This record gives sequence, structure tokens and C-alpha cells, in this order.
Amino acid sequence: MRGPKPAVVELSEREQVELEALVCRHGTPQQIAQRGRMILLTAQGQNNGQIARELRVSVDTVRCWRMRWIGWQRLTLDDFSIIERLSDTPRPGRPSQITAEQFCQMMTLACEQPKERPISHWTGRGIAEEMMQRGIIKYISPRHASRLLKKGTSNLI
Repeated sequence: MRGPKPAVVELSEREQVELEALVCRHGTPQQIAQRGRMILLTAQGQNNGQIARELRVSVDTVRCWRMRWIGWQRLTLDDFSIIERLSDTPRPGRPSQITAEQFCQMMTLACEQPKERPISHWTGRGIAEEMMQRGIIKYISPRHASRLLKKGTSNLI
């Protein structure tokens, strides 16, 4: 059973050249290169199923990037580069309430030996209480402090 034909993608000469260069460049992240390959194959007239089999991705992924690319084609490459077009869009969610400086202070605190506390190592609860007591942050839940400690990096950094 065949579905509707996928939307046609036509690349300008500049888009074609830049996509091919991006895909071949050694420093290109593989996720971006893979998306670039998808766009190049769509421009050759292959359907979503053929591209998905060739690149070993889902048909939905190919369809998604084909439609995104078509949406971007209304704008010129001077407005948005190829990499910007192939990058993920920002995800929704609440912005972090902890600054990079506060996070660094938390990591510094976590590296210190707990003083005036009868504990051998920091816990999420202990670090949260100490941060609030020292005035580093107004409020942080023990669970969030624990997640940040385990993660070891901040979304801000």
C-alpha cells in the first residue's frame, strides 16, 4: 500500500555545495551530518522509505527533517546557515534558576570536607541545607541538589 508522494525538495547550487561540504567535513557532529545526508537524498528524489532504509533511521525522522528543511527554504542562507537549519530547536521548559556561579560554588562546597556536621560525605540534603545556610542560594530542594551533584555539570555551562 502506497502513501502520498513526499514533498519535493529542491536545493539551490549554494545549498547543495554547502551540504556536501558539511557532510564530508571531519569536524561535523554525526547528528548534523546524518541530517545533511537526508536532505541531499531528498533532493535526489528518493522517498522517505528509501532514505530511511539507506541511512538506517525511522521514516518519521526522514519525514520530520524533510518538512523542516522545506520550511527553512523560504529564508536565505545569509539569514540562517546550513548548520543552524540542521540543528535541534530549543526544547520547552523552565529556564534554570541556578546561575553558573552558584553551581560552581556548589561544586566547590561539595569538594570540601563537611565541617561542623557529623557526616563523612555530602548528601543532597546536606549540600542543599549548607548552600542555603551560607546564602549561596535562597532555596534549593535536596532532590535538585542531589541531581546536580550526580550530573556534575550545569545546563548553564
